[in-house]
Amino acid sequence: MSKPLVEFDNVIKRFGDFTAVSDVNFEINRGEFIAIMGPSGCGKTTSLRMLAGLEQPDEGEIRINGQRVNELKPNERDTPLVWQSLALFPFLNVRQNVEFGLKMRGMDTNARRIKAEEWLGKMEIAEFADRDISQLSGGQRQRVALARALVTEPELLLLDEPLSALDAHLVIRMQQVLTRLQRELGITFVYVTHSQSEAFAMADRVIIMGHGEVAQMGESKEIYRNPKTKFVAEFVGRNNIISGTVTKINKEIIYMDAPAGEFQVKPKKGIYFKKGDAISFSVSADFVNLHSKRPTGPTARENIVKATLISEEFIGSVVTLFLETEDGTEFKTQVQERELNKIDLKSSQQLYLSWATRRTHILEG
Repeated sequence: MSKPLVEFDNVIKRFGDFTAVSDVNFEINRGEFIAIMGPSGCGKTTSLRMLAGLEQPDEGEIRINGQRVNELKPNERDTPLVWQSLALFPFLNVRQNVEFGLKMRGMDTNARRIKAEEWLGKMEIAEFADRDISQLSGGQRQRVALARALVTEPELLLLDEPLSALDAHLVIRMQQVLTRLQRELGITFVYVTHSQSEAFAMADRVIIMGHGEVAQMGESKEIYRNPKTKFVAEFVGRNNIISGTVTKINKEIIYMDAPAGEFQVKPKKGIYFKKGDAISFSVSADFVNLHSKRPTGPTARENIVKATLISEEFIGSVVTLFLETEDGTEFKTQVQERELNKIDLKSSQQLYLSWATRRTHILEG
């Protein structure tokens, strides 16, 4: 098995009395598209800056290609960074911006011009080569920044929320550009974002950070469907989280009592409970069924709760409904818009929610 390209080994970074990154460990393989995601202040950008050489860890070791890089300067690492602000040079035209890294490496004028135009072509902006940066749209500037970073053909490219300033339709387009380039070039991408949709749409694996630590790392679907902790479940997706006390256990079902009612939970391999233990589980909103009347007979599910409709969020063909039980527990369910036509929804309406026990996921910690 080949060695990983990037290794974070018990890395800690402090700013005065504040610990921004706490004992972080992860590996990134060659050719992977990795997204680091988390709320503001979670340590994701600090981790990226340490990998770029803009910050030094106080403890632990960062290795690239097996070499310790803690003390190496940014220009000694060959890890170009595409900034959120893009940081293009306004006094240079498009071609000159792309040529800049090659010029710093001593490449002759003709060779770097050919190389820059090659990359402008790959980014589909060759016709703008002689334009000033101020004459470009946001999406075009984004492509110039990518061309400038990729023209040196690095082994590792770092991206710090590069799409955050773009309009929604441009974000989707640039996601396609980034994933295509990464697959074609085989370059390892490390992409920091606060956007779940960006991370899940593009990355091979996602790192969820919280409070300076790695909360979970894995493939997008695994994290979305099987969040490890309550923090991850709250941060990712439209999860309903219920906490209560174990009342009875058998091999196939854990029975629990919670303020919102009595529920059945699917046991999780390697996690064991006894009567009286505290327990929390999540169930994704798209696994929660909506009923105008309490389900009975063969249509009844293992878990049923009565709740009041509070509000709804319409996103294209899918509608997210927000409900609340008498004790104040909040629930979410996602329903196809066409299905809502069968139910005459009104604010403060009493509805029933149900879900299968096999759809529950026990949370650790």
